[in-house]
Amino acid sequence: MIGGGLLALMIILALAAPLYAGDPLNMDPFKRLQPPSTEMWFGSDNLGRDVFARAVFGARISLIVGLTSAAGAALGALLIGVLAGYSCGFDSIVMRVMDGLMSIPTVLLAIALISLTGPGVGILIFAITIVQLPSVTRLVRSVVMSVRERPYVEAAICGGARLPKVLLRHILPSTIPALMVQSAIVCADAIMTEAGLSFLGAGVPPEIPSWGNMIANSRLYLAIAPMTIFAPGICLAVMVLAVNLLGDGLRDLFDPRAKRRR
Repeated sequence: MIGGGLLALMIILALAAPLYAGDPLNMDPFKRLQPPSTEMWFGSDNLGRDVFARAVFGARISLIVGLTSAAGAALGALLIGVLAGYSCGFDSIVMRVMDGLMSIPTVLLAIALISLTGPGVGILIFAITIVQLPSVTRLVRSVVMSVRERPYVEAAICGGARLPKVLLRHILPSTIPALMVQSAIVCADAIMTEAGLSFLGAGVPPEIPSWGNMIANSRLYLAIAPMTIFAPGICLAVMVLAVNLLGDGLRDLFDPRAKRRR
């Protein structure tokens, strides 16, 4: 899959950044707003920092936030969605809680939490995961409600299988394909959300390289040094595109009918 290969390449480049990208925090006032050169491939920003190094290290923040938020939402939704989809009593309570969480905007929740605890990657991941959890939970719940009525599940129950065995052996595997596709969507949305919050100053601390705060800090210098905005913007677009292509590839892999229609 093209998306998977592109995303894997970006992950490798982000992990190997200390080996080739230089220091993203090093400031040189005598090299402010320099054009691209052999020394600084993407030029320098208003503080004389290497834009290429900051763009490469900024990928780490986007990957950490995106992958961790997607994994947290998937694990939480898997636990809650399976129980809610199989138990009618538990379902009526949990879904009302999920409805309440869906009404909370990510930006407002993140700003409220950061105002209480201060900016940080952990609190940003928590805010994004909480807001993404209801949609993934609803998906898992719908799959479970469909699978639990199938003959092989009823046959297992009639054969005396205990509830944990029914859930682990017959219900849980059916949710994995849909959950993987939805996790890719959550990951892309989390990356965009992190960039937007960092642009507003409600994301990661300013000293940490992030594509969002790179764009925010350089927006006044677009006419003088356009690469200070184009570099992180293009990196952000490519990463989101890679994650979305990966999600499309997973959908085609697990649903051959979608591939035939295309």
